Formats: sequence, C-alpha cells, structure tokens
Amino acid sequence: MGEYKIDKTEAEWKEELSPEEYYVLRQKGTERPHTGALNLHFEKGDYHCKACNAKLFKSSNKFESGCGWPSFDEAIPGSIEYIRDTTHGMVRTETVCANCGGHLGHVFNDGPRETTGQRYCINSVSIGFNKAKD
Repeated sequence: MGEYKIDKTEAEWKEELSPEEYYVLRQKGTERPHTGALNLHFEKGDYHCKACNAKLFKSSNKFESGCGWPSFDEAIPGSIEYIRDTTHGMVRTETVCANCGGHLGHVFNDGPRETTGQRYCINSVSIGFNKAKD
C-alpha cells in the first residue's frame, strides 16, 4: 500500500489506531455484526475514514439493511477504491479508503432498488461521524 496520498508505515498506523481499528483498517478484519456504535446511527452529517479523516459517506445515503453493519447506498464520488476480493471462497468487491487504503468493508448489489441498488456494508470501527452543523 504505497500508492495513496496518506502513506505511513505499519508501525505508525499501529501507534495511531486502536487495536480493533488497526485489525479492521490495516489487516482487513471484520467486526462482529450488530456490535458497532454506528450501525443503527441516523443523525445528519458525514461519515469519514477513521484512519485519515477523508469524507466517505453522507448520512442521507445511510439506511437500515438488517445486516448488522452500517449500510449506505452510495459513497461520496472518488472517496472509495474498489478491489476484487476472492477470499473465503467468495467473489466480492472490497471497499477501501481512496486516500489512505484503509479497509472499510464490501459493496454488494442487494441495496435499495429505489435508489442505487447498492449496499456498502461498512465496519463501524473503520469510520467516524461528523454531525451536521445546523
């Protein structure tokens, strides 16, 4: 991972992130479903990468999917890099922060048909939230 605007050593990431954040963002881990603080969070604002603070999603694109992780039907254009993932005997599309390469989750084609049809299934620990100013 050296082709991103934010380029740090693994030692630097390990120092800056909590153990769980490091496991998900840098080692492509997954938090347990229904455990993330932002899973059922529906305030107005923006969601950003926990590692580098890049804006990734708008609250207007968040929906309750029932999958146990925060779900969005669209990302902010240019904020996500898409990588083919063939681990665990499946073919999926991994989503990583386009700014730092941090693992966010995956995107699937089973989202709301009335919008984009996409479901960005994102680890709560990999994102932070900035509340909208009134």
